[in-house]
Amino acid sequence: MSDREIDLPDDPTGIEEPHDVLAAEEFAMPARSARDVPYDPSGIREPHDVLAAEEFAMPGAGVEHDGGGLDPRSLIPGAVLALLLVALLLRRRRADA
Repeated sequence: MSDREIDLPDDPTGIEEPHDVLAAEEFAMPARSARDVPYDPSGIREPHDVLAAEEFAMPGAGVEHDGGGLDPRSLIPGAVLALLLVALLLRRRRADA
């Protein structure tokens, strides 16, 4: 026997044909009948429920935007931080003097 061959033990039952049956194959679950489905209160017979993902699709890549340059509002947080830093340094200088 080579390294790639597997030495499987003989079947202890002695049965040659397949005899292990899955429970799903042996005992099938019953399906719902059409009369068990509740009546649609809207009265519309064709499919009418739409997923929000299909109704309101997100824009894909390549959507153009109004990128005319730097927005001055984006500089406000940095300017506020710089003013706070200057105020803190001036306060320390006055306390040391």
